[in-house]
Amino acid sequence: MHATADTVVTIDYTLTGNDGEVIDTSEGREPLAYLHGHGNIIPGLEKALEGKAEGEELKVKVEPEEGYGPRRDELIQQVSMEAFAGIDEVEPGMKFNAESAQGPLVVKVTEVEGDTVTIDANHDLAGQPLNFDVKVREVREASPQELEQGQVAG
Repeated sequence: MHATADTVVTIDYTLTGNDGEVIDTSEGREPLAYLHGHGNIIPGLEKALEGKAEGEELKVKVEPEEGYGPRRDELIQQVSMEAFAGIDEVEPGMKFNAESAQGPLVVKVTEVEGDTVTIDANHDLAGQPLNFDVKVREVREASPQELEQGQVAG
């Protein structure tokens, strides 16, 4: 069976940046299982896995446009410390859930200067090429429940 729309694909992967540093890996964990064709993984990786079968291995370079998108300056803004009422200490690197006109998103504090906090709503990997080493472990038909939910059960 091959990875096509409405199949469950299980992969082992290692994700590295252009510097070769490991960003994420399934090594030492359960492999990643996703419902192919339902937008459950980044588009560039899903396109590369299209048609692949169990046992196939591939190296994939995903450019930002097919990954987490380019970095967008408009997603960086300065807000008042008042927005963090109830938080004892706000420091760079902290992440918070925020509401936007487009719905909920995660923002990261990048700088704190006096009563002004700079936050960044870009994904941490936005603007970066992503390098995947992937091995397809299994491809199977999705269950009716998985198709209805749009994701792998369990």
